[in-house]
Amino acid sequence: MHENLAQNAADQPESDQLTLGGFARPLAWGAWLLGTAGLAGGAVLGWLHGDDLHHLFASYLLNYCFFLSISLGALFAVAVDHAARAGWNVNLRRMAEIMAANMPCLIVLFLPIIVPVLLGNHSLYAWNDRLAVAGDALLGRKAVYLSPGFFGIRCVIYLLVWWLLGRFYWTRSLEQDRTGDPSLTLRMERLSPIALLLYAVTVTFASFDWLMSLSPRWYSTIFGVYFYSGAVVAFFAAIILAALILQRGGRLKASISIEHYHDLGKLLFAFVIFWGYIAFSQYLLMWYANIPEETEWYLVRQSGPWIWVSLVLLFGNLLLPFCGLLSRHAKRWKWSLAFWAVWLLVMHWIDLYWIIMPNFSRQGLPLGAVDACLFVGLGGVYLAGLLHVAGQRPLLPVADPRLGESLAFENT
Repeated sequence: MHENLAQNAADQPESDQLTLGGFARPLAWGAWLLGTAGLAGGAVLGWLHGDDLHHLFASYLLNYCFFLSISLGALFAVAVDHAARAGWNVNLRRMAEIMAANMPCLIVLFLPIIVPVLLGNHSLYAWNDRLAVAGDALLGRKAVYLSPGFFGIRCVIYLLVWWLLGRFYWTRSLEQDRTGDPSLTLRMERLSPIALLLYAVTVTFASFDWLMSLSPRWYSTIFGVYFYSGAVVAFFAAIILAALILQRGGRLKASISIEHYHDLGKLLFAFVIFWGYIAFSQYLLMWYANIPEETEWYLVRQSGPWIWVSLVLLFGNLLLPFCGLLSRHAKRWKWSLAFWAVWLLVMHWIDLYWIIMPNFSRQGLPLGAVDACLFVGLGGVYLAGLLHVAGQRPLLPVADPRLGESLAFENT
């Protein structure tokens, strides 16, 4: 087995540009400055909004979960690749490793959410209002779980697990670049099933704590899978765009072929269907059970202006991309794939908006400058983090024993 892994069918193309080059540092600083300005502008506008910071905190959570979900999708992809001993996408895996290794940036960005909760602020989570909990029997039974201290401990565990997993794959992959040791691949493969179990538990409970508990009387045992499916769609859309942008800038032009884009399109298409299946399953189970604690969550989203957002998700996040990505041609034409990648990232943001915002505004759609500023702010800082992680390191795992298989990959 060790000898088989050590055989690499082809070296990476010598003419390919494998690093970001000199523009990475100034671009990172530019993204950082833009992100800082966006966060400052969003904070000022949210403060002036006059609603006890409800919109500010909700919008921050929305945009934070959007960028976090991309990194969580990347972490899942890296772990699954190793668990399945996948060879076709080794040339794409470094981009996923960079996204997954950006967790320290996301940990810092989580502070504006966790610190107010620990200080007793209930602008975001109604269960943090002790007076409201005392007058509600159902919330009273959840008081031990939905308490600031226990909430904070769980958040630390989630973020710590994700950081350690991302760091594990990132450091081993870089070590293999330096040493060429194929046993590092075997080590990552052996530990990936455990990593996937930790991933499943932490992502499920994080989605319960950060998103489902915004409506603390509601519950859904399938919600964790719903959030996960959207995160994986967002990741595949993001890595398609990242690959296209890098190639447009002269990087990896000989290393990523149309065959790889074809398979990325297949995976994007598959998880669009999976997201639709999970969304329908959750809705159907609650519809025919007809339990008030469950149906009230959907009732809000089927009333007033929110019904239009629900319809946008039905058509925009499932039916239209299903038709658009169905053909082989659409998955092999870069402009088509880029369009659907951007489209699905927008739909993923709207999906999180649909989950979060009705808890704070049932009669209208609270969309405005605060949301735009925080999207730019968090996005800029997130991009700066990615560029810092990537640095001048190779954008391919140059010593991976399956790189040759990846470079020679063709669809059958």
